[in-house]
Amino acid sequence: MTRGKLKPSLTSKAGPKTRPLLILASSSPRRRALLAEHGYAFEVIVPRDVEEIAPAHLSPGEIVLANAQAKARAVVRPIAVVIGVDTEVFFEGRVLGKPPDMDAALDMLSRLNGCTHEVYSGVWLVHGEKEHGFVVVARVHFHHRTDAELRRYLARIGPLDKAGAYAAQDDHGEMIARVEGSYSNVIGLPMEALEKALRQFART
Repeated sequence: MTRGKLKPSLTSKAGPKTRPLLILASSSPRRRALLAEHGYAFEVIVPRDVEEIAPAHLSPGEIVLANAQAKARAVVRPIAVVIGVDTEVFFEGRVLGKPPDMDAALDMLSRLNGCTHEVYSGVWLVHGEKEHGFVVVARVHFHHRTDAELRRYLARIGPLDKAGAYAAQDDHGEMIARVEGSYSNVIGLPMEALEKALRQFART
């Protein structure tokens, strides 16, 4: 990601659910869809020059919260509540990011196949001098699939822009057997916790 000049804002057509204006500091279409589906009016400003970090000395929660904070602070606007978000897949002590190619996606999905992993989302809210952050964790249990089934799945979802090489929003039970925790968190934005945080944020 890069910081500097900002891309034109994208405004949802959803009815207003919160004031002041919400700005989503993310390019993710899945996060935009979740906010719109829950009735929020918002704009999108993609932060530039924000490099996501995953140093070994930080815990998963610390990693996603630091990244979310950096994204939100990169697009601060005085009249808006800015939402920065980072979602990462963690498995066997490692971050599984977005695969660079289909071979890497198959390798990644094969490692998760039939196993349980965690999805961490860090969310950071900024409004003027007020800031608040939180972390949400979900445990995701995968079915065991054959190599041929994994390849068909990857061909269908297009995994190269998806952490962990899978798409929770389009999974339809192919890989995901069950989720312990927020399903929207696995998609990329924990809506239950966000709604609660926005209400509390507005009262402070």
